[in-house]
Amino acid sequence: MHWNYDWGMGAGFGWLLMLIFWILIVLGAVYLIKLIAGGEKRTTGETALDILKKRYAKGEISKEEFEEKKKTLE
Repeated sequence: MHWNYDWGMGAGFGWLLMLIFWILIVLGAVYLIKLIAGGEKRTTGETALDILKKRYAKGEISKEEFEEKKKTLE
């Protein structure tokens, strides 16, 4: 007796499952590439004024510099 395995269980949807598998692989690769390449673009949510205030608090800039830069930002 000869069994035809080409038309076994799930043969009608085998191509669809393979297509979904490859789409998921490609989307996963694209996501990883974007995650790696876009990692430098992430922001901490700090505004320029927040950074300026921190620099002033650390003593990196004088009060005059702080006021001048603050006016520029506003």
